[in-house]
Amino acid sequence: MVFSSLVFMFAYFAVTLLIYYITPRKFRNIFLFIANLFFYGWGEPKLVLLMVFNIAFNYIGGFLVDKYRSDQKKKKLFLIITCALDIGILAVFKYTGMITDTLNVLPFLNIPDLQISLPIGISFYTFQTMSYVIDVYRNDAPESKSFVNFGTYVALFPQLIAGPIVRYRDVAYQLDRRRETLDRFTKGVKLFIIGLGKKVLIANQMGALTSAMFSNPDENGVLGTWIGILGYTFQIYFDFSGYSDMACGLGNMFGFEFLKNFDYPYISTSITDFWRRWHISLSTWFKEYVYIPLGGNRRGVGRQIINLLIVWGLTGLWHGASYNFIFWGLYYGGLLILEKFVLKKYLDRLPSFAQHIYTMFIVLIGWGLFYFTNVNELFSFLGDLFNFGNGLFSENSLNLTLSYLPMLIVAGIASTPIGARAYARIADRKYAWVPETLFCAAVLVISTSCLVKQSYNPFLYFRF
Repeated sequence: MVFSSLVFMFAYFAVTLLIYYITPRKFRNIFLFIANLFFYGWGEPKLVLLMVFNIAFNYIGGFLVDKYRSDQKKKKLFLIITCALDIGILAVFKYTGMITDTLNVLPFLNIPDLQISLPIGISFYTFQTMSYVIDVYRNDAPESKSFVNFGTYVALFPQLIAGPIVRYRDVAYQLDRRRETLDRFTKGVKLFIIGLGKKVLIANQMGALTSAMFSNPDENGVLGTWIGILGYTFQIYFDFSGYSDMACGLGNMFGFEFLKNFDYPYISTSITDFWRRWHISLSTWFKEYVYIPLGGNRRGVGRQIINLLIVWGLTGLWHGASYNFIFWGLYYGGLLILEKFVLKKYLDRLPSFAQHIYTMFIVLIGWGLFYFTNVNELFSFLGDLFNFGNGLFSENSLNLTLSYLPMLIVAGIASTPIGARAYARIADRKYAWVPETLFCAAVLVISTSCLVKQSYNPFLYFRF
């Protein structure tokens, strides 16, 4: 269980922000650390102990790596122990069920089905703590001298639940010397409201379309099936990028600057371009902490291909304990390899609109792999995408498409930089703040109204 959106916005966050700003500056990190743990433990108090344990052993791991910096063997040993513990805890809580189900395929095994609750956000904060110890080992980040500061970094509630993945080296200076300003606070409020609108006004509507369309997936017809997965394509983008915007906006209000996590991925002209724009913090993490240490592209083409497949298999597995996520990761890994070594020279000759159609065709199928966790349903869906024997539309799928067509158009436009570019043309004008303020106020009021009416609808990435 997590806080409802309304309780969070108008009670917890408002009170937290008020206390934060009346607290003397030297005690603000202490207050944030306590507030973070309270936020995380509201629904699952026992899991706070797991987080505190994670913070403690990674803090100690960073301390020992730094202490024995001149002793290569000890330094490496403490790095390995710390990272192994991180990965081990993540594996137990996230992958035990998948491992036991796989082993139980063997006829002579009957391992009990262990029901282990998945701690919310464990994949995100585990990667953050691992990156800290690795960066201290590489001398890319300073050792944290304060347990409270390190704990504040790991458990910072704006981005704790679903990212972006923030590296310690990017916020180390801010933890000690950030300065809250009116401009940054105002920027944060605007960004938070935009993210809220993405989630409530677009993602939730697209989620309703997807759920309705796939309630009977075999009866939609070819175009109905494509519309269903298009709805999910918009849902997952506005859901996750909306949360990232809200997290960055909340961080701004507390004086932090987090790196951008999305850069209009649906305008991409290749799969390589798509992954430069989608979930940037995760792609960067795997590149810096897995792909490059494996050798990257420095050991020949064969090794590079193996490295890419390993990285993308792990990327898929990171998203969930289900084989469809592994298929999804390897699907993109294989396509990226194909683009790099075969297709790139041909794609570059195509007009940009053709490159875009190619990319979105692949992305839509990819989200199908991501959506259907049941393998049988997944293969049935893939067949329905091209089975013209089912017709173009069923009566139900046609009615749903027509009902949601205005929102599909809005989502399509909002997933491009058209709005941002239009605003940039007037941003420097004297009274540009007036329409901007009115727009943000309208989004906030309408979003709040929708939240009052809607049932609980969590962010998709909470489960990762």
